[in-house]
Amino acid sequence: MDNLQLLALLPFMVLATAAVVVILLIAFKLSHTVIQVTGFFMMCGVVLAMWYVRDTLPREIPPLLVVDGLAALFTGLIIFSVLVVGLLSYIYFEEREENPKEYYILLFLATLGAAVLTISRHFISFFIGLELLSVSLYALIAYLRNRNNAIEAGVKYLVLAALTSAFLLFGMALIYMETGSMEFTAIGNAIAKQGTSVLFLMGIGLIVVAIGFKLALVPFHLWAADVYQGAPAPVTAFIATVSKIGVFAVFVRFAQAIHLHENALAISILTVIAIACMIAGNVLALMQQNIKRLLAYSSVAHFGYLLVAFLSGDAGVGAGVFYLLAYSITLLSAFGIITLLSTRRKDADELNGYRGLFWRNPLMAAVFTVALLSLAGIPLTAGFPAKFFILTVGVQQHMWLLAVVLVLSSVIGLYYYLRIISTLFAAPPLSPVKEKSLHPFFYAATYASLVVLMFLLAWIGIFPGFIVDNVQEFLVIR
Repeated sequence: MDNLQLLALLPFMVLATAAVVVILLIAFKLSHTVIQVTGFFMMCGVVLAMWYVRDTLPREIPPLLVVDGLAALFTGLIIFSVLVVGLLSYIYFEEREENPKEYYILLFLATLGAAVLTISRHFISFFIGLELLSVSLYALIAYLRNRNNAIEAGVKYLVLAALTSAFLLFGMALIYMETGSMEFTAIGNAIAKQGTSVLFLMGIGLIVVAIGFKLALVPFHLWAADVYQGAPAPVTAFIATVSKIGVFAVFVRFAQAIHLHENALAISILTVIAIACMIAGNVLALMQQNIKRLLAYSSVAHFGYLLVAFLSGDAGVGAGVFYLLAYSITLLSAFGIITLLSTRRKDADELNGYRGLFWRNPLMAAVFTVALLSLAGIPLTAGFPAKFFILTVGVQQHMWLLAVVLVLSSVIGLYYYLRIISTLFAAPPLSPVKEKSLHPFFYAATYASLVVLMFLLAWIGIFPGFIVDNVQEFLVIR
């Protein structure tokens, strides 16, 4: 490995160092606040390191890794999300009896696993990154050990994730047996020469099953609602953003390397999955009275929309990245409100608990309303251009069926988002909700971050060109 290759890995080395630093801080028995602030600056260091090495990209680190513009985009999305999740985690765990210090070790290790996925070009790095992410999530989901639903959610995710890891390994083994390689580009070259076989297609199918579980695609989505509901609110935000960004990044790189979009059978299967996600996700969300479960099924629908961009091939990568950015900011805003309203005993996940929120706290209601409007794809919010770009690339690729389903299913989604908004502005309950009593600085910082996210949603919705231009500039670095 030469100096430039080592330099390209600098952001990921800083990220790995963050977990080690937290371990040392815990050993010296420093406070939760010190660990939180140190972790925040370490994540900022990752962003600065990625900016510093951008001129050296793209850079291959054979045979496992490649750091290019696509990796920089996805890693930037991951670190941005973790910065917000870290702040929400402090607010959430500060008043609970569980010791929150070890939580940050798991959080940074899971982040490292997701970041490794963004630069993976080999089955070994793919599996290592995915397992580092998954094993950390097992503990994060069940971190509140005194809550039965948290333990239940952790066990469910553990069992199902272990099963899908077996599917993933078996699929990798079949592809290796057929092509003699585990490196993505070499697999694509081998298939280009000898064509696809039944074993190769079976291997691809098993890998799609594993990825479908991680992204909560139909019919592998049954874990999502229970895990979203049982996990602590910041962990749910992490699963909905960071975890899925990393998995989607490696899926895009793998599909491009093996020319998956040229396989008619694979395209047909993924088209059926996308349609099922858009319809089932929105229909199931209609029946929910629990906010977390509603957002879980909503995420199923949104990744159905994202598959439209994925199925568009290289033309849809930019639209997919833009959609993930808008979706991540939106969900972080929504889960920020859930975190602030959660009590020591229970998360604020029941719809009735939000009745009259506007009259109790207009700022929270405004942030939550903008987030829900963005999820619905209403103009002047980030969700509108995000859906519009995906619809545009779908039409350009003549995927008319997917485009029609996207539009019609979005109309269904509009109903349950507006139902929540109407609850926010309804008459308030007689018994007021107790506000959190936290350190004024972190309380103000959390409110400020939510306001910033709200204005970001509006700014991106009104002026999407700046983001689109920068995404295209990074995509050229490949």
